[in-house]
Amino acid sequence: MIALVAALLLLGIMLGAVVQLPAAVSLVAASAIGCWLLVFAMRERGRARRN
Repeated sequence: MIALVAALLLLGIMLGAVVQLPAAVSLVAASAIGCWLLVFAMRERGRARRN
């Protein structure tokens, strides 16, 4: 339960920071994070198949 509260708190802080940035910067940052998450997921999936 504490982890959920902490995650929601961090989400609120991140959304507050995004509101202060221009939309173009926010979209570029979101795209970069999304690409990083896709690469991470692909690496983890490949690692899980080998084991």
